[in-house]
Amino acid sequence: MDEVRPTSGAQAHGLVPLFPPGLQAIYGECRRLYPEQANPLQVTAIVKYWLGGPDPLDYISMYRNTGCPAQDIQEHWHYVSFGLSDLYGDNRVHEFTGPDGPSGFGFELTFRLKREVGETAPPTWPAELMQGLARYVFQSENTFCSGDHVSWHNPLDNSESRIQHMLLTEDPQMQPVQTPFGTVSFLQIVGVCTEELQAAQQWNGQGILELMRGVRVAGGPWLITDMRRGETIFDIDPHLQQERVDQGIETEGSNLSGVSAKCVWDDLSRPPEDEEDSRSICIGSQPRRLSDKDTEQIRETLRKGLEFNSKAALPPINGQKQNHERPQSRKDSLESESSAAIVPHELVRTRQLESVHLKFNQESGTLLPLCLRGRLLHGRHFTYKSIHGDTAITFVSTGVEGAFATEEHPYAAHGPWLQVKKKSPKKPVFLVLFSVWFYSAVWIFYLVYSFAFSLFRLNYQRSTVGQKRS
Repeated sequence: MDEVRPTSGAQAHGLVPLFPPGLQAIYGECRRLYPEQANPLQVTAIVKYWLGGPDPLDYISMYRNTGCPAQDIQEHWHYVSFGLSDLYGDNRVHEFTGPDGPSGFGFELTFRLKREVGETAPPTWPAELMQGLARYVFQSENTFCSGDHVSWHNPLDNSESRIQHMLLTEDPQMQPVQTPFGTVSFLQIVGVCTEELQAAQQWNGQGILELMRGVRVAGGPWLITDMRRGETIFDIDPHLQQERVDQGIETEGSNLSGVSAKCVWDDLSRPPEDEEDSRSICIGSQPRRLSDKDTEQIRETLRKGLEFNSKAALPPINGQKQNHERPQSRKDSLESESSAAIVPHELVRTRQLESVHLKFNQESGTLLPLCLRGRLLHGRHFTYKSIHGDTAITFVSTGVEGAFATEEHPYAAHGPWLQVKKKSPKKPVFLVLFSVWFYSAVWIFYLVYSFAFSLFRLNYQRSTVGQKRS
């Protein structure tokens, strides 16, 4: 349970000799913006995370921002987190790695909420929202970047609001700080409607954020979230969808290179023959995990997809290059949580498959047009990484180098990682069977589609419809 309390004046002015340096550095940036609010309200975890408590953020400070009338920026509440970066430097939460890299996860979260008329104190629900995002980061060890989206599927304040998802961007006022434990940047949470989230997925988050900056009621220059906003930016200006988003997808494609998903694939060519079959996800009684090299390659696949390079490429499968930018103890976004033994990379065969069956849940299935139109059409790649186990499915186009799927063998599997390559226009059309599952409380509905890939024209027909009891 969190409690709200003001910080002590002595601490706020840095008079305590043992004040943690990481904490002091963030407070210093806050004092630069709010010199007259040395004693802001704080939400603090009663039992700290490093003492076994459930909340990773030690504190969330809440400031009253008067806005900027000259720039038509509304008055709002400004929330700042403390805990995703290394506050203490003594390994109680984050491993100390020195001052040259990121501090902890390298960022803190901020949030700007429109102040309602007559409101004298900031609402505290944003603090729980920030704790929820922090728990995700700590548990998955996935980090956030500017332009990322978060599919929340629930009003952020648990009301009836249309603001049910989030985008992330650089805080417009807070500057990165250098601490004795590394650098800290500030990522601002921006509440968005479902239609805006979908546009960000299909095009790119930065583009949608830029459109929102130009619409006052959708956030304005500082992207202030208004939970009472009832219209999307496309309701306010219908021309934005066609003239900006659709045109952006056609000319630029999407910079969303992969997602965590509920997905699985099956080899329809033949059933598994033995435990050494690369499609089998078991070795003996233990689940198979991706090797470090496979994990690194998928990680690079997603990372490179966010770059607008003239030539898309996957890192070579037998390459020795590893990522040394982050501490070796910090697992990156695609490493497994499993404790099972890793399958040695050189012992896993790359197999060519004749036909495959791909299964996705509803939300993942709705991203297939994005994969084709926004990624493959522009010579890029797109990866689905299963949230259950180490299954991964990567679609690659003919412009992507380093893939183990080829035009001659468009379906290839390396352990639990499947690659599906789009054939060139001069080659015959190839077929893939997809299942998109729709879950409800009592029923499971599933639709099976056959997709024909030819010149990036997607033709599909429903071949099977079924219902099953959950």
